Amino acid sequence: MNENRNATELVQRLRAKQLINESRILTSLSDRASYAYDASFGHHIPEVVIQPTATEEVSEIVTLANELHVPVYPRGQGTSLSGGPIPVYGGVVLDFSQWDDRLEIYPDDMIAVVSPGVITGHIDEAAKAFSMMYPPDPSSMNVSTIGGNLAENAGGPRGLKYGVTKDYVLGLEIVTANGDIIRTGGQTVKNVTGYDLTKLIVGSEGTLAVITEATLKLVPRPKANKTMLVLFDDLIDSGKAISAILREGITPSKLEIMDQASIKAVEAYQPTGLPIDVEALLLIEIDGHPLAIEEEAEQVRGCCLKNGAREVQIAKSAEEASKFWQARKLVSPAIVQVKPTKISEDATVPRSKIPEMFRILKEIKNANNIDLVVFGHAGDGNLHPNIIADVRDEEEMKRVEKAVGEIFEAAIELGGTLSGEHGIGTMKAPFMEMELGAKGLAMMKTVKESFDPNNILNPGKIFPEKGQKLVLRDG
Repeated sequence: MNENRNATELVQRLRAKQLINESRILTSLSDRASYAYDASFGHHIPEVVIQPTATEEVSEIVTLANELHVPVYPRGQGTSLSGGPIPVYGGVVLDFSQWDDRLEIYPDDMIAVVSPGVITGHIDEAAKAFSMMYPPDPSSMNVSTIGGNLAENAGGPRGLKYGVTKDYVLGLEIVTANGDIIRTGGQTVKNVTGYDLTKLIVGSEGTLAVITEATLKLVPRPKANKTMLVLFDDLIDSGKAISAILREGITPSKLEIMDQASIKAVEAYQPTGLPIDVEALLLIEIDGHPLAIEEEAEQVRGCCLKNGAREVQIAKSAEEASKFWQARKLVSPAIVQVKPTKISEDATVPRSKIPEMFRILKEIKNANNIDLVVFGHAGDGNLHPNIIADVRDEEEMKRVEKAVGEIFEAAIELGGTLSGEHGIGTMKAPFMEMELGAKGLAMMKTVKESFDPNNILNPGKIFPEKGQKLVLRDG
């Protein structure tokens, strides 16, 4: 198959139909090069970029692509950390970032109906006017699109208490691989009619269908919250404290961790007054009724002190709480000041295994002589071991690749998973069989072939190519 020729024919036929404005069909090299990458590794230039703003447009594009066997790659704002939207086989990138015309809140039904290009943070802001909340809060929520979050089943700090994206999707409008427009789910919280196609599509990374609209569940916004900063001289003790808090019957809305390397990087980048001699700190937010959270805060303090905490600080105001959280927000920009290349992973383990995972991460760091920092959503086991390196140093990158493999192996051996929220994409595809086994992976492939027999929807993702290995040195 000559993909370039087929993509050219697709564009010609699309233009002949005059369905999409010419300004939203991008064919120049400079335009196409802007869609060749995401926030991970890899660089593949598509043959055309199309910016649909209606379901009928998507249907027409996908119908032609399926007929001509042209790959189609849905894309939001390109914030993916796993290679999700990268057009590894060229073809068409569907850029949904311009399709943000619908963001409607229905307060009586406690739902939102949104277009795929709506910025995720804007949904929560719109819900706030009705004293409601859209809980999923990935770190990129102020720039990422809801379509991308749906494709990757994104999570965030509030996932511990409130769950992740899939837990708030009641229904979808999708375009199938042959161009059909169908709806899954609906607008009700209870719906057990047939197979749950909605949950199957969410997190499928654009490999089964293209999402063109979503109906999302909203929840009441908590009346109050309280933030705590807890310092530990031992990283493993911080993991024990997390388990103790949860066993106490308290479910914080957020429970984040920063290790010593993260703290030092932040203090060097933009000092916030954190002590750099501690091995770890926990940032804990509890929310609910004002009287209840006062009592819970004292319980949390007790759990932490019993499990080796050096100090527990409870924010006395919203301003002080914001100052506490500022340190966590600065981790990513701070660590890249040390070295320019950041490999952000999200291996996730059962809560009971958090202390053991911390111990293993220490060993991996020392054995491979790498710069490894650990932060993330420790309350639900969704850790973010980040390795900072220099992609120009090939010997160092080989050690990094080895370490990444060891991190995944450790997570799976502890009963965990390759990814808690970043998705698989191209980055983690080589490790899929490690977690699922050959038969489990084959079952997933059967589902993919049923939905997309011509393999046009986001090909090259999730499923490993024969002999594929993690290689980060191509940038």
